Amino acid sequence: MTTERRAASALGFSPHSGWAAVVVVGGDADRPEVLARSRVEMADAGLEGSKQPYHAVEELPLEEAERRLARFSASAGEMAYDAIRALVGEMRQKKSAPRAAGILDSSGRTGDSLAAILASHALIHTADGNHFREALARACRRCDLEVVRVRQKDLAGRAAKALGKSPAQIAATLAALGKVVGPPWGVDQKSAALLAWSLL
Repeated sequence: MTTERRAASALGFSPHSGWAAVVVVGGDADRPEVLARSRVEMADAGLEGSKQPYHAVEELPLEEAERRLARFSASAGEMAYDAIRALVGEMRQKKSAPRAAGILDSSGRTGDSLAAILASHALIHTADGNHFREALARACRRCDLEVVRVRQKDLAGRAAKALGKSPAQIAATLAALGKVVGPPWGVDQKSAALLAWSLL
């Protein structure tokens, strides 16, 4: 009995409040190929406040805030899982084997406790973003993907080292990939693609 060989691929995510751009890259370090790109929605329209969960609970008593955040987290996690599971399934149909997922991380300061977060508007902004990064990470692990989180400010240097290419070579390759796949190919897609490419 022979086992069908599948080419490796990786997913890259550029998260925002309530959603994330995702790009799937296959091939190898010298010949990357965009296999798919999409948008993962994680804010439930039927759950008020789910797009900015920490902002939504800012004025609530701590216990009530914890309960509502748990609901937001469960909802975002399930929405992320449904989308990522479908994307991974689509890749496997195309004879690709997604093995890793990269998530662009925040460079912002995080709070040690919920009380500390809710007392600081700056920490609330970071916590909102991390809420969705955590949802993506959990969903990717449920899909048996290795998860790597990289701060946006570290991405270029990390990718150059992993790929053994100069910033100019990387920029040229990303531009060429954009011409092949067409718009949208903005900062989100380029960053997500670079992160996925660096994980191959």
